[in-house]
Amino acid sequence: QAPTHPRRQIAARRREAEQESAEAMPEGARVPLAALEVDPETGGSHAPASPRTMAVRAILMQAGLLAFFTLTRAIHPLVIQQTKVDGKYPHDPITVPFFECIVTLVVAQLMALANGGVKEWVQIWNPKPLAVFSIIGFIYALGDYLELKSLGSLSGAMYQVLIQSKLIVTAGMLYGIKGQKQSPLQWILLVLLMLCLCCYSIMSDLLTRHRKLQAMGPNRDPVSGDVAGAESSAIAFGVFMAVAKVTVSCLCAVLSDKFMKDFKGEPIYMQLVQFKVVWVLTLLALMSMDGSALSNGLLYNWTPITYGALVSFTVKGWSTMYLLAVLDSMLKNIGEACSVLVSYLFVVFSASFDDKYENETFICVMVVVLSVTAYLLSKDAQQKADKYDMATRAAALRA
Repeated sequence: QAPTHPRRQIAARRREAEQESAEAMPEGARVPLAALEVDPETGGSHAPASPRTMAVRAILMQAGLLAFFTLTRAIHPLVIQQTKVDGKYPHDPITVPFFECIVTLVVAQLMALANGGVKEWVQIWNPKPLAVFSIIGFIYALGDYLELKSLGSLSGAMYQVLIQSKLIVTAGMLYGIKGQKQSPLQWILLVLLMLCLCCYSIMSDLLTRHRKLQAMGPNRDPVSGDVAGAESSAIAFGVFMAVAKVTVSCLCAVLSDKFMKDFKGEPIYMQLVQFKVVWVLTLLALMSMDGSALSNGLLYNWTPITYGALVSFTVKGWSTMYLLAVLDSMLKNIGEACSVLVSYLFVVFSASFDDKYENETFICVMVVVLSVTAYLLSKDAQQKADKYDMATRAAALRA
């Protein structure tokens, strides 16, 4: 019986035309009708994508995700920097990640209700994973606090460079916790990276003081040196907070990697709720001890750019959880290394920032980026060398 619905008639005619054109094609170029993929919407059919096409699509998707990951990492500290007025936060900065936790808690629970109903929502409060992720959430909250304190004294670009020291901290933690050793080449590259970070910090400090003194002119007052010294102390405090943030972040990364695999049966949005419960309570406690947000109001002195920082915190938090499930660790670390260069170029060439291009700073940034990349690539080379040595020894024993 012929189809009576107009859409079905069109689909039937399309299939007839495709069959006639296929019969008119040479025998070797025909695609079997059984191998055609049928579009459920239109009823039309098309040949399945070739393996090469699928590989190209996968590469393009991975490249797009890597670019998005790099941009979110590069822009986040710069957005926080823009919330400052005359070098200081006009609002309590902890309120921004606090509201991000509130948004994430609401959205993630709504996702649980939409996907699995009340049954899945009840599973969020399973005591065992909730206890584990609550501890990690507490540590993450301390990391947010240290990050905002560090960015209160440092520029976003300088902070982005300093957090690359996480490779050094992670190597030490892996050796202490798992006994995972680094090769001599990797230790040399880590020491090189540490020296590059020190050079960048010293160079940035010297250039900042030089610009300040030049702006004051030859008739600057005697306290100019004291002002420059105070700024150096603030930068040193910011560097200390950045290193503390790196240590906390590395600890969270190690714990999250371990326990998220143990509870991999849970969707990510459920784990986000389990993270954020204690996370938001910790930030609330820090606000009560550190700032005046509770007395003045949580949104006191918020500006449009502060709401932008809230969006940046939210995007960073969700993308970190989801993109790390798609990108391997090598691409993730390369993306974070590239974000250093992206941050620097954005700061230098954007009209929103006062920084100017300087050869000394650019060279330091490039040395840091290349040192991180060299260390990451050395891991793959070291693994191949170890496999070759094992194969050579096995062949020698068989001989």
